[in-house]
This record gives sequence, structure tokens and C-alpha cells, in this order.
Amino acid sequence: MSPGPVQNQHRAVPALAYRAPMTDYREVNRANWDERAQAHAASSDYGLDRFAADPQHLSEVVRFDLPRLGDVAGLRGVHLQCHIGTDTVSLARLGATMTGVDFSPKSLEQARRLAEQAGTPVDFVESDVYAAPEALGGARFDLVFTGVGALCWLPDIRRWAQTVAALLRPGGRLFLREGHPVLWALDYDRSDDLLALHTSYFTHEQPQVYDEPGTYVATDAEFTHTVTHEWNHGLGEIVTAVLDAGLTLTGLVEHQSVPWEALPGRMTKVAENEWQISDRPERLPHTYTLQAVKPSV
Repeated sequence: MSPGPVQNQHRAVPALAYRAPMTDYREVNRANWDERAQAHAASSDYGLDRFAADPQHLSEVVRFDLPRLGDVAGLRGVHLQCHIGTDTVSLARLGATMTGVDFSPKSLEQARRLAEQAGTPVDFVESDVYAAPEALGGARFDLVFTGVGALCWLPDIRRWAQTVAALLRPGGRLFLREGHPVLWALDYDRSDDLLALHTSYFTHEQPQVYDEPGTYVATDAEFTHTVTHEWNHGLGEIVTAVLDAGLTLTGLVEHQSVPWEALPGRMTKVAENEWQISDRPERLPHTYTLQAVKPSV
């Protein structure tokens, strides 16, 4: 992912979380994502080989939201924090003319290779999220797409919403599915069945700093860049940022599943690549889908 490492990224279960003074979070996080890009591309979790084998194959993340996404054929779209491009290529296969943006050059190497092997034309641009309007030459888009596990890498949610607004043409649409801020705030290391809030639900200026030696896919790779800087953003903060950026909210749906085993050993697979708390899943909003449009006038 990038600046949130782009992705359809899903954050690993944190081994350690603490507050730290602000440093250059982009350098810290870029090193982490650069090192993991090849392992992600090689993993069965992303299944890059399926894109080459089946011209109709779509990522599970995009497939989940097809009923809400609707027809994107003919739209000009940009995928912020696209990571290795599986969702970007999937949107292009649905007929959109797609550009993927990520701050990790190693991730984009894998994304370009995927698009070539899949036979699906996609442009990829290396850029921090906040610098995307300039990196894309002031282009305006019909669709701004952001996948799961992206916003936690960004310190300023209001600036993110302003960036989205700058990228949209009048009448253009924001489409976001993201891990719910309640999920991000949970204590992941409890040995009982209680769901307990451990880290902040709301945005703070200083990041939460995690030191996690692994990653969220199955791999034997060993990593040296293990520290990440992340932020949680409350749902009200996100919605308010979108509205203050001049966009009109058109949809907000909370889901009782998430596209990875967020709480290992405590979740049940309920659909392809969708997981749910095994015990009383209605207690927890797992993810949400938010849509908004830029007014035509």
C-alpha cells in the first residue's frame, strides 16, 4: 500500500503499539511496504496467477462490492493506495479506464507486472496520496476508489478528503470500503472471548507505532523493516471530512465481515475471503462502504 500503502491492504495484527513523536511516517511506511511487495505478489492470498489464467477473474475485494459499485464501464477511474494492483486491474476488467497510485515503487513494480500478465491495460503512478493531484497533472476522474486497509496509513483525514475532491470531476464519485475504526481499535491479543477497545478510536496527531515482524499474508520471508506508523479515524471524522470537502454523501453501509482473518482463531469464514467474528458477530461492525459524489454545480 502506500501512503496508506495502498492496498487493498490489510493491517497485520500488531505485536506492539505505542505513541511516539512524529517522524517522517512516509519513509518508515514506504520501507515496510517496499520490503513486503514481492512476498505479497508471491502469496496465494492475492492469487496473482488467477488473473493471468482467467480473463474474467476479479479480486475478492472488488467482487464483494459489485452490488454497490454498479456499472463502471466507460468511467475514468483512479485507485488511491493501489499496492500491487489487484483491485485496480479488477476495476479495469469491469470496463473502467484505470490509473493506480501508490507511494511504494516496489509495489508498483509488481502492479505493472500483474497488469501485463493479466493483459489488462492500467497506468500506474508513483505518488504520495496527498500529492496525487499534482502527480496526475491535474486530471479529473469519474471515480476515485480506495480499498480496505488504506486510511490507517494517513495522518490527516481531512486532507485526504480534500485530495479526493480535487481528483473528482463534477458528478464524479468516491467509492471506499474500509476496515471499521471499531475493528482497528480492538485489543487483538486477548485470550478470552471479550471484545475490548484497546487503542484510540479517534484521530490523534501522533501515530500509533507498531513493530510487527511478519505481514498479513502467508510467507516464509523474513523482514528487517518491521515498524509502521498508523492512525485510526473515527467514522464521524471520516464522514465530516467528506462533507466538508464539498462532497455529497450517497451511501454508508456497515458490514459484518472483513476480507481477512482480523482476529485469528476467533473468526469464521462466511464467504470467499470474507471473515466474521464467530461469537455473536452482530456485536461488531467489521467494515463499511462509503460513497459520495461531487456536485455537478
